[in-house]
Amino acid sequence: MSAADPWLPVAVPSTALFTDRYELTMLQAALRSGAAHRRSVFEVFTRRLPEGRRYGVVAGTGRVLDAVENFRFDENVLEFLERERVVDAPTLEWLAGYRFRGDIHGYAEGEVYFPGSPVLQVESTFAEAVLLETVILSILNHDSAIAAAASRMTVAAAGRPLMEMGARRTHELGAVAASRAAYVGGFVSTSNLAAGFRYGLPTIGTSAHAFTLLHDCERAAFTAQVESLGRGTTLLVDTYDVATAVRAAVEIAGPELGSVRIDSGDLLLLAHRVRQQLDDLGAKDTRIVVTSDLDEYAIASLAAAPVDAYGVGTSLVTGSGHPTCAMVYKLVARATADGADAPLVPVAKKSMGGKNSVGGRKWAVRRTDSDGVAEAEVIGTGEVPAELAGARLLVPLVRGGEIVAREPIEAARDRHVSARAGLPLSATQLSRGEPVLPTEYRHD
Repeated sequence: MSAADPWLPVAVPSTALFTDRYELTMLQAALRSGAAHRRSVFEVFTRRLPEGRRYGVVAGTGRVLDAVENFRFDENVLEFLERERVVDAPTLEWLAGYRFRGDIHGYAEGEVYFPGSPVLQVESTFAEAVLLETVILSILNHDSAIAAAASRMTVAAAGRPLMEMGARRTHELGAVAASRAAYVGGFVSTSNLAAGFRYGLPTIGTSAHAFTLLHDCERAAFTAQVESLGRGTTLLVDTYDVATAVRAAVEIAGPELGSVRIDSGDLLLLAHRVRQQLDDLGAKDTRIVVTSDLDEYAIASLAAAPVDAYGVGTSLVTGSGHPTCAMVYKLVARATADGADAPLVPVAKKSMGGKNSVGGRKWAVRRTDSDGVAEAEVIGTGEVPAELAGARLLVPLVRGGEIVAREPIEAARDRHVSARAGLPLSATQLSRGEPVLPTEYRHD
């Protein structure tokens, strides 16, 4: 159980089958050829950002560490692999003792990235490292997409709090991961209790339209909610007529009413009208929360409205149109023979269609100008130039199979704020554009 991201207080299931069959068939063939134990370096990167995006956000690193830690082939898993004839008996015997004993470096969670950035670097034997490809990509592609959408929405909200409420719009387990990634990207709370329980996120929620419709009248519903949850609760005011509901809400809860929520209609117009009505009724401190299929563009359009907070669901948990980051996991270097001392040689895919990769284990730094503003993502092989050595982006995450980078999720959240603030101002524009930083390659 991680101190940073505590799992449910039950036995954590193996993550070994969160993979594709060909990872295991490659392993079997490599064991037979004798190449399985060659030291290898795999890197996670993306060749391009989602169309129109200006930066990416690294999220899911904490979940990757949990997945690596729990990547075990227990008896039930081995029985399944044997029954389905996925691999042969010698491979099953090897898998029974599997533990990742290598090293992992990567961009710290919450950091921003650009095309070619070596977001994660896995070094071990080929056999140990190749098995982690699918689970690592599954986590990073999903969580980074959600965090990038959350970051853009946070920018658009300009300091107003954002609440995640998308659980009903995605897979039940994906919803928990999305809540975590949204928090890294800048959201302040979630409606998802599993995410609150597992990751310690603040949770929110009061009532839906069904609660109002259950009662004989709106006033009865409001009275029941205030008596149960207190005057500081949030009342949903758009089930019938908004103006009538606001008047009843203040009459029942008084000027101490915490918030009213608007979930439909012309949000800009309604927010102005409701603010005026609340002020006239003496509820000057009552906040206005808006929901209703918001995305970063809708949030930005409400910048001039008297809105105090936003609730976002569908657009957030689907990455606001980009549900994946197209990250890949590629072998970039391998040893020429078995043994820890065998020299590494660069390897790279050379093919048509823009799917080439750059061989060699990479270093990455972010070069800044005289004002401390980032001006380029510099990626290279060999030795880091002395003038750039202090700005390394890759940090140790796992050493010799032991996790060394546990941290509270707030650390990733704070890191993202700092990383985004260090980018050129154009990074915060919502208009479509090229990556805000160019990627420069240097080779030894």
